[in-house]
Amino acid sequence: MNHKFYALSLLCLIAIGCKDAVKTTEIGIDQIAESKAIPNEVDFSLHIKPILSDRCFKCHGPDKNAVEGNLSLHTAEEAYKALGEAQGHFAVVPGNPEKSSLVARIYTDDSGLLMPPPESNLTLTDVEKELLRKWITQGAEYKKHWAFIPPVQPKVPAFKNTNWIQNEIDAFVFQKLEENQFKPSEKAPREILVRRLYLDLTGLPPTLNALDSLVGLKEDINWEKLIDQLLNSTDYAEHMAADWMEVARYADTHGYQDDFERTMWPWRDWVIHAFDENMPYDQFVTMQLAGDLLPNANKESILATGFNRNHKITAEGGVIPEEYRIEYVEDRTNTFGTAFLGMTMECARCHDHKYDPISQKEHFQLFSFFNGIDEDGLMANGSVIPKPYIKITQEEADKVLDFINLSKSQESYVTSLVMDNKAKERPTYVLNRGVYDQPGEQVFPETPTAILPYPETYPKNRLGLAKWLFHKGNPLTTRIMVNRLWQKMYGKGIVASSYDFGNQGSLPTHPELLDYLAIKFQEENWDIKKMLKFMALSATYQQSSKITPEALEKDPENDWLARAPRIRLSASAIRDQALQLGGLLHKEIGGPSVKPYQPDGLWEETTGGGGGSTATYVVGSGTDLYRKSLYTFWKRTVPPPSMITFDASSRDLCSVKREDTNTPLQALVLLNDPQIIEAARAMAAPYAEKNGTIDTAIKALFRNATGRMPTADELTRLTRFHEDMKTKVAEGAIVPTEYLAIGNYTNEKITDQEAWTCLALTAHAILNLDETITRG
Repeated sequence: MNHKFYALSLLCLIAIGCKDAVKTTEIGIDQIAESKAIPNEVDFSLHIKPILSDRCFKCHGPDKNAVEGNLSLHTAEEAYKALGEAQGHFAVVPGNPEKSSLVARIYTDDSGLLMPPPESNLTLTDVEKELLRKWITQGAEYKKHWAFIPPVQPKVPAFKNTNWIQNEIDAFVFQKLEENQFKPSEKAPREILVRRLYLDLTGLPPTLNALDSLVGLKEDINWEKLIDQLLNSTDYAEHMAADWMEVARYADTHGYQDDFERTMWPWRDWVIHAFDENMPYDQFVTMQLAGDLLPNANKESILATGFNRNHKITAEGGVIPEEYRIEYVEDRTNTFGTAFLGMTMECARCHDHKYDPISQKEHFQLFSFFNGIDEDGLMANGSVIPKPYIKITQEEADKVLDFINLSKSQESYVTSLVMDNKAKERPTYVLNRGVYDQPGEQVFPETPTAILPYPETYPKNRLGLAKWLFHKGNPLTTRIMVNRLWQKMYGKGIVASSYDFGNQGSLPTHPELLDYLAIKFQEENWDIKKMLKFMALSATYQQSSKITPEALEKDPENDWLARAPRIRLSASAIRDQALQLGGLLHKEIGGPSVKPYQPDGLWEETTGGGGGSTATYVVGSGTDLYRKSLYTFWKRTVPPPSMITFDASSRDLCSVKREDTNTPLQALVLLNDPQIIEAARAMAAPYAEKNGTIDTAIKALFRNATGRMPTADELTRLTRFHEDMKTKVAEGAIVPTEYLAIGNYTNEKITDQEAWTCLALTAHAILNLDETITRG
């Protein structure tokens, strides 16, 4: 939620009876309309609600305890009512801006009466003022927030004079392009598009063999066949699971001071299995929310509920167990809100939501769905397994749960935290100010009525909550997921704030397209693979990412999709790509987490002194060093540093959208991470063994990393770089024996250590290219 730290006291002086005339400064609407910023028809949802939410709702919004001057602007009933002791003032008079105090107060020159007040550090632009005035002139119509209205099947735009459109996505996008006087970009070169598809659908680049077989075809590539091949790979399942780990805040430790190790990787194996089987999204979510409550509940469905137990758990001495137990339930509640509703439920814990129609009571009604399990707020010590949990034996892993890689654990059985309701439900209360020991009114399981009232026929438990989530009348569930899938394929969601579909969130750039995809997803059995394929087959997705100066000036954020985005690869993809390019990647599926290279001493510096397996980081050996990043051990208090540097989620909380920063530290990681250096050495080794020319080797290395051949200028620059490396080696500035000793990889077939070093350094430079770490 975008918090504002200064209250906006819109019209509060009027509300307490101020009758002084307010001088206004008139700005001609025709003058502003020339800039095309003022539409002919002002829409409440698109034009007015964002202004009110951003500038007014802090003090004049849904939170009844924070309302200033008895004025709320979030509903028509409240906005139209009479104000002041004499009930003779009105903030909004539909159709009459002259009698609307809101208009007077936003235009006044009197700083003591001006709204927003100067001390709030908030202002309205001339365009925003005119939008408010024109809206009142046109009747001040209120509408329900767009995201709370169930999607309706929109009419697909029809165009006669274009061959660009390949499916319905393109029709909606083309309509917006025309409205904004843009044209779509040409199709990306096939080698670039092949690499894009591989990275988006599998998290890995294509191999040189794959590139040769596809790019060298005389006829056009059968894109549909290629997409099916990628979607049916285990690489796809692991790639999707990697994203879900951030949504589910997965980690291998409990968090807090001593941050003891926990076993949750069997749940991760289940997630990979679910994506591999293309489990329908409604079933995928239902099993994780309430697999223990299904009529045919079994160990698999119970294991799936580990999703709810991925929160932090403390073993710190001196804490109050009930206080922390409440925090665990809050975590489950807020994760549900972010992951499946795109709502900031946490903002209603201490008081009614200041921006969205969610009361504190509704927050705790939702909280009550997750409040029933028999759990302790405090672990006695690091060896305790927090209840409830299940035990999975080797026999079960060999038969009914054969997707679990138990053999890798070197144990005869493993445990995993799960959900399991108590025989008697624990009572839930509204907590005053959200504090654990200040219970107020008792509440029972219900959902926010502004989203969808809870059907009386549904059971008041998590299984009923899952049914509510996938009720046809729920306006959020399907939109939230297709928006995240769109974010995955196009760089950002149709709603950019994929974590917030509320009043403070972004408006959809293509609302009709969002609704079309949302309904399609529902009607096609919540099929994730089918939706990703539909997106990948669109001309919109297949565009070139080249940008013109005009497009950069008029649409720097690429809102209208006149080009493909250039997206920096995720932290996991950067590492996994380097391993694959070097031929080092070990593709074992599932099992316990592993410990690749990490700077010495990090864990020791932050340990709480409790000892245990997380006191000291012990680097793995053999193939464990080269597993996918999905399997890297995740300690909450000290996450893998290279991944955090590249904006991976900390896993403390549910995260549905990663940050996208560009810092010097990222360049330092690429230049100094032993895993990247080792990958560069391995990448160069096959060419160091041969007697071919340097030009040939550099071309192959470049193509392996970027998917295309270097230009003449790029080849010249890299050849010159290689010569510089030879000079540095000859002068002793670089010592081959030291450089080639970084990482465990060795190759005894190569006799010319100096030549290998120079070629490896060139490969390392290629791995550092912006194009290499970018999808686009």
